[in-house]
Amino acid sequence: MDLYEYQGKQYFARYGIPTSAGGVADSVEEAVVQAQAAGYPVVVKAQVKVGGRGKAGGIKLAADAEEVRRHAGAILGMDIKGHVVHRLWVEHASDIAKEYYASFTLDRPAKTYLGMLSKEGGVEIEEVAATNPGAIARIHVDPVRGLDLATARRWVDDAGLDDAARVQAADVLVALYRCYDEGDCDLAEVNPLILTADGRVHALDAKVTLDDNARFRHPEWEEFEATETEDPREQMARERGLNYVGLSGDVGIIANGAGLAMSTCDVVNQVGGSPANFLDIGGGANADVMAAALEVINADPAVRTIFVNIFGGITRVDEVAKGVIEALARVDLRSPIVLRLDGTNAEEGRALLRPHLSERLVAEPTMLEAAKRAVAMAVMPGARGTEERA
Repeated sequence: MDLYEYQGKQYFARYGIPTSAGGVADSVEEAVVQAQAAGYPVVVKAQVKVGGRGKAGGIKLAADAEEVRRHAGAILGMDIKGHVVHRLWVEHASDIAKEYYASFTLDRPAKTYLGMLSKEGGVEIEEVAATNPGAIARIHVDPVRGLDLATARRWVDDAGLDDAARVQAADVLVALYRCYDEGDCDLAEVNPLILTADGRVHALDAKVTLDDNARFRHPEWEEFEATETEDPREQMARERGLNYVGLSGDVGIIANGAGLAMSTCDVVNQVGGSPANFLDIGGGANADVMAAALEVINADPAVRTIFVNIFGGITRVDEVAKGVIEALARVDLRSPIVLRLDGTNAEEGRALLRPHLSERLVAEPTMLEAAKRAVAMAVMPGARGTEERA
């Protein structure tokens, strides 16, 4: 779960990470109240879960109430890369002397935590890595041992941060690690971490991703979930216990296994199509699961064809076929289906499906042929899915 900037800063505050004084506003007049509380000058910031706010005009400096009203009125309702601004964060403007970058995440190949620190903050870390990789000081942190202050100080020295920032920066890094570790984050990032003109180090921005697997330990996360603006397709899938990610194409994908689902999306792209989703039904492809999957795909007005790609391992293909047949009787499908069934008991499964095949339900022997057929059917006249997504 990704947090908005203001939520990330609230999360940081729990672990003693210093941030700028500020408050949340959902209206122009609330923005004025928060600005007065924070103290002028202030920065009015759009709260959306996407980068590029500044370039889009979603971050503005205001010296007085009149400027806050003008900027808040312009930013509220703004569309930034498909994300509509409904909330603002208004904070006291900082007099910035230097900008740094700091983050913790998981290094999966190394099977440990990764910390990254750079004296070049304020830009995307990918850009720094591409243009000046030596400017990023990396450390691996053993989750059992954690990050102590002595190690943080050596890390700050290795990164070449300014002398005036080093002591405070080390303290902030230890606190940021605690936030990442104890707070069950997938990512805890500060960009920029700033040194002010009067010698203070604090987080000017906050990017926090929480680990969904740790929800059971954090009942307080419900306050964050209440502000989620979730894709309605993903919400519908979650209610049915399905592993679904909405995409922007017109070929609905159903597969068993995350790897096969990703490969199915890839092959649809390779043959000139565009997947509408990633949907992994796992190993339990019975009638109830298939019906739920087809219902979710069917609810997407942009879907023009549905590609069901099943490889039977532990799951037997004949059981999957029975599930598909029963699901077709339950769901009023408005898009044609292309099936590819292979693996354990594949011949038995195909035999069960054969009497049900038609122009609206077709089968292909390989994943590539099925993908080509699904993409071709998606562009046929009369195919469903011409509506725009909301």
